[in-house]
Amino acid sequence: MNRIITLWLACLFTMQLPAQTTESEPDDLYPTNTPPAYRYRVYFTDKEGNGFSVKHPKKFLSPQSIARRKRYALPVDEYDLPVTPRYLDALRQLGLKVCNWSKWNNTAVVEMTDTTLMAQVRKLPFVKADRLVWIAPEPADWATLLRRDIRSPYRQNKLSPRRDTLENYYGHATTQVAMLGVHKLHAKGYRGQGVTIAVIDAGFCNANLIPGLSKADIKGTRNYVQPDQSVYNDQTHGTQVLSCIAANEPYSLVGTAPDATFYLLQSEDGDTEQLVEEDNWCAALEYADSLGCDIVTSSLGYQLFDHKTMDHRYWELDGQTALNSRSASLAASRGILLLNSAGNSGRGAWKKIGCPADARDILAVGAVDTNRCNTLFSSVGHSADGRIKPDLMAMGEDCAVYNADGKPDTADGTSFACPILCGAAACLIQEFPYARPTAIIRALQQSADNAAHPDNIFGYGIPWLPKAEKLLGTPTQRSF
Repeated sequence: MNRIITLWLACLFTMQLPAQTTESEPDDLYPTNTPPAYRYRVYFTDKEGNGFSVKHPKKFLSPQSIARRKRYALPVDEYDLPVTPRYLDALRQLGLKVCNWSKWNNTAVVEMTDTTLMAQVRKLPFVKADRLVWIAPEPADWATLLRRDIRSPYRQNKLSPRRDTLENYYGHATTQVAMLGVHKLHAKGYRGQGVTIAVIDAGFCNANLIPGLSKADIKGTRNYVQPDQSVYNDQTHGTQVLSCIAANEPYSLVGTAPDATFYLLQSEDGDTEQLVEEDNWCAALEYADSLGCDIVTSSLGYQLFDHKTMDHRYWELDGQTALNSRSASLAASRGILLLNSAGNSGRGAWKKIGCPADARDILAVGAVDTNRCNTLFSSVGHSADGRIKPDLMAMGEDCAVYNADGKPDTADGTSFACPILCGAAACLIQEFPYARPTAIIRALQQSADNAAHPDNIFGYGIPWLPKAEKLLGTPTQRSF
């Protein structure tokens, strides 16, 4: 990820933390004798013997996932078939913990304390390859890593009663909404109702307690980093991202799709930066598919890691090499519109987008300021195979968000341009329920202010939603 933790820590330092508590912390909250652990990604050769066929999708796809495919007349294919169960069982019989798996990539992540077990894994006839994706932090580092976090039973104490009343209905979000023309769709009644959005991000601290998000229709959550922990106890970044779409406090802060339905999925580990987070992300995306989600917004991106052997190189940015980029490139063919932040590396030596912003048939979103100029931090393209990246731009500087204390604040990053545009796209999907993701993508690109000369800084530019409406035709037309 493009170091969202920097933003998160900045927000953390501005929050009012309780000076004292009346309860002591559990003795085992910060382990000091944790044994070393490792996680490997295992690639399978095939899906033989899994007992399923694409001719009978009801046996392995959820009704919601099938319904979305039918709406867009999309086929079920081999990617949709589950990972062969006996392959996973064989890994468990070797004493490995299976953390998650991806049917789209035909992979699994296994954890162990004894890496010599991998020699046995490699001998299995259905194992094609493996890769180290996670090394547990040194035991001495755990206390430091965890105490810098905001996981705490006292998080409710951070909430502020402050309320703002401004002249404009959208309040602090007026500029970021108006820049895309989303307010014009809202005026017609298209505010995201009936559209389901999965937010794949870091933690969503206090998102279930903030008054300005109390009207958000959050159907469920899942934590792929620490499955036994609530997504509401950890980190602020996801809360800020969610508020760009779901905030619904008129004359204070109103997001771009306040009437949409949401699932909050945490895939980002704020304690370390390792390749396993891409595996978490893929598992979250496939879960969003099973839930029947229409849109996925992800303000995460990966290039540099704590262990240099995991780093991505520019030649990998082809939409097919990185694991999460491969999954993202499949999303549209499953009927999912995926938006991902372009990244915040514009000022650095890397400068380029990260993974999975390089994916095909998605919208990689860069950032502009209030004057519609590109921000210096916004990552640039092209992809390694020469495709236009970023795809589109939205406001990503001085964006109105909620922090974990519930106060309206501002934040910078393509992390916020992405959900702002996601909400706008949700309004289009509500209006044009039969338009495939690729049709929505084309309409948004062609409606943008740089469509005549797309480049590697602005992409197609800033979209204008009323023009995208006209390009999509009539709401009942099947725009395939």
